[in-house]
Amino acid sequence: MLLHPQRNILLLIKQENKMKNIKVLGSGCKNCETTAKLITLAAEQANVEITLEKVTDIAEIMGYGVMSTPGVIVDDKLVHAGGLPGPDQIREWLM
Repeated sequence: MLLHPQRNILLLIKQENKMKNIKVLGSGCKNCETTAKLITLAAEQANVEITLEKVTDIAEIMGYGVMSTPGVIVDDKLVHAGGLPGPDQIREWLM
């Protein structure tokens, strides 16, 4: 059975608006807290729904291969490690 072209469009839109699962990895330092705030602000501005988890357990952080924090995981993929991410970088993660 073939799908109607309009249904394909709706499915594509639904996938684009999928909620992003984001983890900020770090000890809770200022850069880690700032990174979490920047991600939250960017998501609000882009009207993107996210879940944000702060991971402070060193063993779990090392399990992602992160040696420099903050680290950022988006949908189970490491996208950043060390230093503050830039606004353009964050917006890209939310797409």
